[in-house]
Amino acid sequence: MKLNIFYLSAFLCLFMSCNKTQEKVITKTKIIDLSHTFSEETVYWVTAKEFKLDIVAKGDTDKGFFYAANNFETAEHGGTHIDAPIHFSKGKQSVEEIPLNKLIGQAIKVDVTANASNNPDYLISVKDFTNWEKTNGTIPEGAIVLLETGHSKHYPDKLKYLGTDQRGPEAVKLLHFPGLSSEAATWLVENRNINAIGIDTPSIDYGQSEYFKSHVILLSENIPAFENITNLDQLPLKDFEVIALPMKIKDGSGAPLRIIAKVKEEI
Repeated sequence: MKLNIFYLSAFLCLFMSCNKTQEKVITKTKIIDLSHTFSEETVYWVTAKEFKLDIVAKGDTDKGFFYAANNFETAEHGGTHIDAPIHFSKGKQSVEEIPLNKLIGQAIKVDVTANASNNPDYLISVKDFTNWEKTNGTIPEGAIVLLETGHSKHYPDKLKYLGTDQRGPEAVKLLHFPGLSSEAATWLVENRNINAIGIDTPSIDYGQSEYFKSHVILLSENIPAFENITNLDQLPLKDFEVIALPMKIKDGSGAPLRIIAKVKEEI
């Protein structure tokens, strides 16, 4: 009798153990659009040509089918777009030369909204990155780094998003929005190996920048930048994938960008 109880207990332990090892976590992939729509509301740099859509045709034809077609014109740098390395670094990659593995891959998010919410001139610092690493570990090799300032909530209100609704060269000195400090850009280049960087403001450099040092530092290392991205509040801090595909413009210094994130969720 004791022997039978022993075998029964052993069988139950083995059965329960096997069941536990067979348990699988079921996940689904959620796709989050990080791009603003292009339209007459799209925010552009104050000296750049804005988006224009000309309707060529839209309606029923005399052949009995519906037909729609448009022409559009736009500057490279406006709305959700990419800065190719050649934008601020002579001889570096133009848009079509950027390797796809720089634009697709694992990503992280550094959230500085608490610091930037009441400071439109906030500069993302080295400390913001080291604080992220204290909680999440070292920034992974080849990561795409996204910077959330919370500033995209103002889009497309130019006065709130850019700091001014004026246009032309004189409006440049009126720009106010958060950006990445040159010290933090240098730290990333010298201490981490990242593939690309993105931000939810009009520029990697903050609005009052005169020399665009963060652009020069990053792009000189063939690290492309994504600007005017959105919906970063829907992303976790790590363990998600980004796909950022620009219009493939030959010799382009930048291009409109469709960027998405793929986030795994347990169900």
